[in-house]
Amino acid sequence: MHPMDEHQLQQTRRTFLRSGAGVGSIALATLLNPSLLRAGSADSGESAWGGVANPPHLLPKAKRVIFLYMSGGPSHLETFDYKPMLQKYSGKPMPESYTKGEPIAQLQGQDLRCLGPMAKFKRYGQSGQMISDFLPHHHRIADDIAIIRSMHTEQINHDPAHTVMNTGVAISGRPSWGSWVLYGLGSESQNLPGFVVLSSHSGRSPQPISTRMWHSGFLPGRFQGVKFQSHGDPIHYVSNPPGVTQQGQRRLLDTVGALNRARDEQVDSQALRTRISQYELAFRMQSSVPDLMDLSDEPSHVFDMYGCQPGDGTFASNCLLARRLSERGVRFVQLYHRGWDHHNNIKGYMDVSARSTDQPAAALVADLKQRGLLDETLVIWGGEFGRTPMAQGAINDRVGRDHHIRGFSMWMAGGGIRGGVTHGSTDEMGYDAIEKPTHVHDLHATAMHLMGINHKRLTYRYQGRDFRLTDVFGKVAHEIIA
Repeated sequence: MHPMDEHQLQQTRRTFLRSGAGVGSIALATLLNPSLLRAGSADSGESAWGGVANPPHLLPKAKRVIFLYMSGGPSHLETFDYKPMLQKYSGKPMPESYTKGEPIAQLQGQDLRCLGPMAKFKRYGQSGQMISDFLPHHHRIADDIAIIRSMHTEQINHDPAHTVMNTGVAISGRPSWGSWVLYGLGSESQNLPGFVVLSSHSGRSPQPISTRMWHSGFLPGRFQGVKFQSHGDPIHYVSNPPGVTQQGQRRLLDTVGALNRARDEQVDSQALRTRISQYELAFRMQSSVPDLMDLSDEPSHVFDMYGCQPGDGTFASNCLLARRLSERGVRFVQLYHRGWDHHNNIKGYMDVSARSTDQPAAALVADLKQRGLLDETLVIWGGEFGRTPMAQGAINDRVGRDHHIRGFSMWMAGGGIRGGVTHGSTDEMGYDAIEKPTHVHDLHATAMHLMGINHKRLTYRYQGRDFRLTDVFGKVAHEIIA
């Protein structure tokens, strides 16, 4: 090899970092401008990751996502999809033309009868959005939200339907939506995870949620979501035990990092590089997380607006934390609220679940708007599927609805969304999405588009194939984009 070629070969990032002269200047420069180290690769050990879509494929309208996930399947027929014809035929047999040969969980061979809406609907806002009385606080944000009334999916049971909504396919082991976004765009936060998950529950049968719903799948582990606890310290062991100082932690971390890097030189391990970066993030979180959880700077009227007490672990408290996480640059925040699986007593349980989530969801949109953050924050509300227009047996006050995949409702707000519009519709019984049907793939494609990502171009090669969140599907719903 020519001496000049050998010299150029040695001028790698890793060689430069090993030189004592470079480290001090890099450390100073990054303190002054943290974005300077955002050009690393997905497999590198650097703490800053600027994303593979850098610059973005499209002009981004949203910088971040807050997904209000109503786990269990909220009924579109008691929230956003009013069906007077269903009311007219309530109690009468469900026409077999709707159900024959259809995948209807729990209902095969049963006496199926039409079940009319369990709530009154009215028009709200200048846009005249139809919203049920179960959601009185949503009335205030009617002109801010785009209601998609034509959602559909293909998995009729909870776990695979969650997997589709979160990863795009029913096969376990694929990267979650938040992981794809973090891989594509990186995070604006240096001291908090770029993808954070919070959970709460109320109502009937809070279904378990698997951690694979926020897993990074075959993407590098650094893109995995981090679940914060709703009570106490959000992260276990975030506080130092007695006798352990920050200086001592720093020395230990430097030593462990040096050992890991030495091992990485030998084995070239992606897992080791992820471990190095996560150790560094954990160290920075020891100061950033207490600041996040210190709500003393929030005035009392903010707690009243959300309907929560500091750190009470409710969905309302999690919504407030979602706003604070967004202010600190977290790219993807997902709030699971479990308890929407209303197979019986839908009227009573809808009241419980809606009362727990209605006010804080509306408050989050209003709060982001008044702080000038809504225009760059995409807020999404919905569950893994909807509920059936029919019920089993006699119709009474204790009856419920079962899982339904052919038509349900979700809404989106902020981040480039046209507020006050309705997208698509189901048929007169609320069974099939017939106008502008919108699959989960289309939801993903639309959200990625708003964040400046062409969903067809954000891919990752694994086992000889280029994978993407939307697989080989997905259409952007341009009609709801401002």
